[in-house]
Amino acid sequence: MKVTVGPDPSLVYRPDVDPEVAKDKASFRNYTHAQFGGFSYKKMTVMEAVDLLDGLVDESDPDVDFPNSFHAFQTAEGIRKAHPDKDWFHLVGLLHDLGKVLALFGEPQWAVVGDTFPVGCRPQASVVFRDSTFQDNPDLQDPRYSTELGMYQPHCGLDRVLMSWGHDEYMYQVMKFNKFSLPPEAFYMIRFHSFYPWHTGSDYQQLCSQQDLAMLPWVQEFNKFDLYTKCPDLPDVDKLRPYYQGLIDKYCPGILSW
Repeated sequence: MKVTVGPDPSLVYRPDVDPEVAKDKASFRNYTHAQFGGFSYKKMTVMEAVDLLDGLVDESDPDVDFPNSFHAFQTAEGIRKAHPDKDWFHLVGLLHDLGKVLALFGEPQWAVVGDTFPVGCRPQASVVFRDSTFQDNPDLQDPRYSTELGMYQPHCGLDRVLMSWGHDEYMYQVMKFNKFSLPPEAFYMIRFHSFYPWHTGSDYQQLCSQQDLAMLPWVQEFNKFDLYTKCPDLPDVDKLRPYYQGLIDKYCPGILSW
């Protein structure tokens, strides 16, 4: 895909980046993936990552004006009440937004939070702000990337689709790299919970495999708790920690690579 060259506005938020490195968007993209895609930026446990979220309020989420760590426990507890027999699902509630630590590692929030979508094909109708934010994207003028399928084969499967970068994709890759022993449903929930054009808008069906369609109800079930457990009644985190530490020890123990 073509990359437009020009000053990158993220440099304003990244004073640690050498201006020569950040001169253009291609360099910035390479810098970002080299820094975080190798999982050598930081070593910490899952609970340490949860605690880091105390320092983050998601600017893209109008329903949450308190630290994301509380939302993590709210989501997990909502799932626990509805699905008491699925402890792995409870843990997904705690894990789902941990990729937002990228914003605390120096990434600007526009590169971390918000809805996700496939790149390399035409944005579908339900992509938020599609009609006002993609007009200068050179891919839309390139016949390789401007059709519904773009660079993909019909029903190739979402595992073969390149998603826009953000906290979902980062946490999914962290889970794979550190070999979390969770079921496939958990990986789908983490990777695609912000893929609203798919799980809510019913778009991008042309890319989906039978496996994706089988997993879709699980992503939609998770999404109910992500959306509707956000309330000002904050959980007693200290009382909940021992239970969730036990799940961490079971499915993703120890010090992890981020």
